[in-house]
Amino acid sequence: MGGVAPPARVAVGLGSNLGDRRAHLRWAVIRLGDILSDLVVSPFFDTAPVGVGPQPRYLNAVVAGRTALGPRALLLELQALERARGRRRPWPGAPRTLDLDLLLYGDAIVDEPDLIVPHPRFRERAFVLAPLAAIAPDLVDPVSGLTVAALWEGLARRIGTDPA
Repeated sequence: MGGVAPPARVAVGLGSNLGDRRAHLRWAVIRLGDILSDLVVSPFFDTAPVGVGPQPRYLNAVVAGRTALGPRALLLELQALERARGRRRPWPGAPRTLDLDLLLYGDAIVDEPDLIVPHPRFRERAFVLAPLAAIAPDLVDPVSGLTVAALWEGLARRIGTDPA
């Protein structure tokens, strides 16, 4: 007997470094609450840009929740939210009003030209792992088999930060 799959547990990274960063993230959290159930939101963190050259500082956060949307449909929803908030993509890594990254989608591993899940760099980014470990430490990276808490502890040791 076939049935409906339970909603997938997902994690989404949020960032903004143009305009009213806090307002952009708050707006996104409200809209994500329309797409994701059981939404949990991390605190907002002010961070330096990573790997994008000289730019304004970012305000970052992470949310975790559940969705019945598939990975591609969820990505399209995230991109629509970015555009609604004025996101432009004049070049890779350009400053942005709103950046929404699909970090994890249940135990799915997707490798397509414009959709890679888990996010290919989330394991090396303290501004993603620290807040994600705070709200969803038990999420598992299907590539490494490690929990978010274990990934954060390992990264924190490598960069000399207290993981607590």
